[in-house]
Amino acid sequence: MNKKFGVIVAALLITTSMILSACQPQVITKEVIVTQEVPVEVEVPAEPIDKTVIEFWTTDNEEARVDVYEEIAAAFMAEHPDIDLRIVPIEEAGIAQRIATAQAANRLPDIVRMGIERVSAFAADGILDEEAATATIASIGEDDFRTGPLAMVVNPTTGAYSAIPFDGWIQAIWYRTDIFSDAGLDAPLSWDAINAACDTLPGTDNLLYGLTLGTDPGQNYPHQVFEQVAISNNAWPFDEAGNVSMNTPEMIEALAFYTGLQRCAVPGPQYWRGAREAYELGQAGMLFYSTYIMDDLVDGSGLEGGGNVELAIDDLAGNTGFAYEMAGPNGSASYGQLVTLGIMQGADPMAQEVVKYFMTGDNYLKVLALAPFGKVPVLESAVEGWGGLSDYFANYSEETLMQIGNGFDTMQRWLFRPDYDATQRAVIGDIEGRLLIPQVISNIALEGTMTPETAAAWLQEQVEALYAERQGE
Repeated sequence: MNKKFGVIVAALLITTSMILSACQPQVITKEVIVTQEVPVEVEVPAEPIDKTVIEFWTTDNEEARVDVYEEIAAAFMAEHPDIDLRIVPIEEAGIAQRIATAQAANRLPDIVRMGIERVSAFAADGILDEEAATATIASIGEDDFRTGPLAMVVNPTTGAYSAIPFDGWIQAIWYRTDIFSDAGLDAPLSWDAINAACDTLPGTDNLLYGLTLGTDPGQNYPHQVFEQVAISNNAWPFDEAGNVSMNTPEMIEALAFYTGLQRCAVPGPQYWRGAREAYELGQAGMLFYSTYIMDDLVDGSGLEGGGNVELAIDDLAGNTGFAYEMAGPNGSASYGQLVTLGIMQGADPMAQEVVKYFMTGDNYLKVLALAPFGKVPVLESAVEGWGGLSDYFANYSEETLMQIGNGFDTMQRWLFRPDYDATQRAVIGDIEGRLLIPQVISNIALEGTMTPETAAAWLQEQVEALYAERQGE
């Protein structure tokens, strides 16, 4: 078939079909449309909550510790849905720089966990809200706080509290209560009692020495121990007029007492490791150490080459007492560290509620449980609960746990003295950082190249130079 003819035929067929359709009668049917209402759920967006952000900077910065802080923060936000509480872990050593940067940007956090040594400098800079800190302490219960920690956060200029005490650790003398008792010795809570034990303990039972004295000139341990001795005799780096006072009769007497203990001590340069092991091996009857030793007196401390010291004494922890206070001729003191919570200027008022929440009931115990040996409670109401936070505590008498809990009542440090300004505190940091005290102790006790008098004169000269240098900055 011709292609053109085929197309014409097809077109004729289509046209014919359309005509026939058009000529056919139309049938109209009536269609009934029924409508039924179907309920439809319409989701109306909730009004957005304008949340208040509160930043909490904490030096408890290990992952497991941050997790607990965030758990407590989540519980707080569940009770306060209008608050966005953010936990920000920071390094202790970097606090001053981070605060300075935040201050320059007008972005200070609301709450900062920090050592007591930071408080006076920040208060002097005017960046701590002392009114908020004082109100928070009152809200938690001022009478519940240990007297010592509260005294350490008082601003001597304003009389207000600059920060809120939070936790800390205590250092003092751990001693063999069984041997002290058998020998008729008093607990080593005073210079006289320590001297008596020093003269009696060597050769008693299986003891070779009375103690291990910190004498290593390259270690900070001698400084830590000596500072408690010095404060117990009212010996301080600066007097009330702000003058360097490293050569006072009190300082000379403290140097003489401390180095005189070498007569009953382990020979040679020593620091905390040798002191710890001599006590665990039953060689020495006294040990200067912090509360971090508590698990070591049960399991034995770790050795440098691996493994643990094999304890020579059955139930060493149970036969160990804690002499948290040292009384000297001109005073008394215990030594340790206090950690605080500072509420910064410009902080939202709810920051006070956050601090209270972290320091109330089970929440406070959860924080202390992060490191029970190094987190002694500042609240009297928490001491009993703290005693149940570790199985290791069961190895110690109730008396020992209470003594540790009470250690804050007399705890002091050169650095903590409230009337020292930022420059004087910096010089004290230099004294410790440059190991001036360990050097003179070694020279007196081991080398014999100095006497307490010449050592004090040398310290006076060195610290005066440090002070002049700092004042010239």
